[in-house]
Amino acid sequence: MGYVAKTGKLTLIWLKEINVLNNKRSAMIFVAAGLFALSLSGCQKEEGPAEKAGKEIDKAMGQAGQQIQKAGDSIQQAAKDARK
Repeated sequence: MGYVAKTGKLTLIWLKEINVLNNKRSAMIFVAAGLFALSLSGCQKEEGPAEKAGKEIDKAMGQAGQQIQKAGDSIQQAAKDARK
């Protein structure tokens, strides 16, 4: 390593080799990530009737929860007003 640091030409060659290796590695990682993303997008299945029904139930339960929360808030407010 000391010899490489003393000579300018060898240092440049060494740095270029590192840069080329990093570029190849980056390109390989990019290609691998792209292939992985493509493979995942092809595996997604369409929703079946049970999954659609489950989502509708979740939505309805969320809306019911919000209505219950509003009712509870109204009751609390009425109780505060009654104390006055």
